[in-house]
Amino acid sequence: MALLLEKVTRRGWYPLQLTSKITISGILLALGILLPSVFHTFGMGIIFLPMHIPVLLGGFIVGPVYGACIGLFIPLLSTLLTGMPPTMPPIAQMMMVELTVYGLLTGFFYQNLRQGVFVSLIMAMLGGRIVYGILGALALPLFGLPKIDFLYPITTGLVTSIPGILIQLILIPVLVLAIEKRNHQF
Repeated sequence: MALLLEKVTRRGWYPLQLTSKITISGILLALGILLPSVFHTFGMGIIFLPMHIPVLLGGFIVGPVYGACIGLFIPLLSTLLTGMPPTMPPIAQMMMVELTVYGLLTGFFYQNLRQGVFVSLIMAMLGGRIVYGILGALALPLFGLPKIDFLYPITTGLVTSIPGILIQLILIPVLVLAIEKRNHQF
């Protein structure tokens, strides 16, 4: 724990206490359930990828372990509370793995490997999409569904989610840098 806090401090973030990490994670979990509900009300959930935003932020703010936990639990809790994403076809299960990778990789690249915000974000997004493609190719046939090409999420699947990806590429770095700047003022 001390090593993690030391790395977080060197990165420019003030060390977060356990209570702060849990509180921030809880807020991000709530956002991860609320945002998709709002977007799906207007039929824009698949286009704008609102569930991804709190997970990606979580990796940057609370680190790879908590970010991964946020990514794991948002789809699960959302499914239990709202019925979205569905469990059949196994979208929720696949998203649990994909978003876990997002949270883990953003925190890992940013806090552990000390990469920039944009590089960390791009690497996490690519990693999560590749894992989702592999799951689609391997897991969907187990449920009697047609498999998707494992490159689908980073090729054809990008077309429908371009607005969400652009929002992530603009919004996440701005928020992370604003939080860092605010932390340096205190």
